[in-house]
Amino acid sequence: MKNITIAFILQLICLQSFSQKGTVIENKAILFSIEQKRDTIDFIVVDTVLNEKKPIFLWCQGSLPVPLFCEVEGYGYYFIGGGISNFDERKIIKNYHLVIISMPKTPVLAKKENLNSGFQYIPNSENQNKYLDAYVKADYLENYVRRASVVLKFLKKQKWVSNEELVVAGHSQGTKIATKIAVENKRVTQLGLFAANPLGRIDQYVREARLNAQMGLISWEKADSLMNDNYAFYSEINNEDSVAANPSLNAWKTFTETYYDDWLSLDIPIYLAYGTEDRSADLCDIVPLFFIEKNKNNLTLKRYLGLEHNFFELTPDGRTNYEKGHWNEVMKGFVNWLE
Repeated sequence: MKNITIAFILQLICLQSFSQKGTVIENKAILFSIEQKRDTIDFIVVDTVLNEKKPIFLWCQGSLPVPLFCEVEGYGYYFIGGGISNFDERKIIKNYHLVIISMPKTPVLAKKENLNSGFQYIPNSENQNKYLDAYVKADYLENYVRRASVVLKFLKKQKWVSNEELVVAGHSQGTKIATKIAVENKRVTQLGLFAANPLGRIDQYVREARLNAQMGLISWEKADSLMNDNYAFYSEINNEDSVAANPSLNAWKTFTETYYDDWLSLDIPIYLAYGTEDRSADLCDIVPLFFIEKNKNNLTLKRYLGLEHNFFELTPDGRTNYEKGHWNEVMKGFVNWLE
């Protein structure tokens, strides 16, 4: 019994040490873990040495349980990093500590047998679309904001962190998380939003059905049916009994709300960037009108012409051209704006 107690104490000491100092993984980033009663919050700082005092740049990744490092056949662990692999992160870490929080209940490093074709973590390779139940239950807006708050409190106390500035930015679903963090945390000094939907999530499918009918891609009868289906689904996700019976609906419920009112409540500089071919971001075009109406001038809007949700170009037949990405250009514009 005595040996078991000693071993347990040593294990706790090791965990605490790991949490405070972090450990370098794949020679790409320093991994930290914050142990909580019902959750372990893993996050990385994109660097291998923390010997320079810099402010934090918190990057909020998009949706789905994509690990920060994914094993690729013949390559090893590929650094996805919540999407930052799409751009040159060196432009950020020159002046900031770039921080990415791992998705809840999702390993930081995942073996190829636990990844589907979209690099999403799956517990069983025989079911490519079945996520871990614990992740599904943890996948809701308030949980992401809570986890970020814990990480930011930890970082605030570190000697290598400058608290004079705090940048929070996100892509897609991450824009919603970044928005709520900025609303709740008065230390946030700049907010970056990439491919945001000012009205949440469901509305884009209604707008898409209408546009497809107007363009003759589908019949108006089909569009009417699709829109009614979305109304029914929206009713379902706003029904407490339905959400209790199906936890996956909680993500839809919490991420489907109006966000431009949160943006209007902020007085910090806001940078809003989106591609003009991104249906989810169409309504970004009218956001400046709300700021003008309130006599607010803290919004910078940047359209990227002809680009889709992930800032790729499209082929002549409307498909994503993954050979022509523009994330480097997009992020360079934001970093220049910060400077």
